[in-house]
Amino acid sequence: MRLGGLVKSTALDFPGLMSAAVFTQGCNFTCPYCHNPHLVRLFGEPLPEDDVLLFLRRRRPLLDGVIITGGEPTLQPDLAEFCKKLQGLGYAVKLDTNGSAPGLIADLIERRLINYLALDIKDDPRHYPPEIAPHDPGEAIVETINILKRTALPHEFRTTAVSPFVTAGSMAAISQAAAGPAQLFIQVCRPGDYLNPDFMAAQPPLTRPELEEFCALASHYLPTRIR
Repeated sequence: MRLGGLVKSTALDFPGLMSAAVFTQGCNFTCPYCHNPHLVRLFGEPLPEDDVLLFLRRRRPLLDGVIITGGEPTLQPDLAEFCKKLQGLGYAVKLDTNGSAPGLIADLIERRLINYLALDIKDDPRHYPPEIAPHDPGEAIVETINILKRTALPHEFRTTAVSPFVTAGSMAAISQAAAGPAQLFIQVCRPGDYLNPDFMAAQPPLTRPELEEFCALASHYLPTRIR
């Protein structure tokens, strides 16, 4: 695994579990608002996997889960083996993903190598703009959504509300595609280090009333909260 970071403890990201978070390097999307821009491209020497596993082995009495995030973890060729190692240490595994690899996600679910999944839906899942997906993902995002809707795996959907991508129209498309019992979190795009700061500087920030409008719209299709 090409690892680019480690958060040693978080109570916020894996529902009900005190967890560590490991960050993978590399992403196939180029979201201008990405708040982990240093992880989009490969850089420097990765964290040694053995060192990360040693830390997690020692922290097992204090932690119950590990979140694999990024970057985009499904780009890692040894993701399944890494999940297996984490479960072998007694951890529940949560995967954060952009959903661009439905076949791999289906395999991880079928082999029970993950215990929870969070899917980031960036825009209307049928039509991602080139600013987000320079290589058209085709039907991959819709396919991943449908895989999750058919499975018993606990999961959530997330959408970062940011102009010009998230509008009332795209929120309707997102919520209709994800409709069902799983939670949708509308995430506020907060100021920070962006992947494309010039692009973001030209975008008007969405207002709280706009976020509440999106939340009310999506709530017709699935449980929705602003986070």
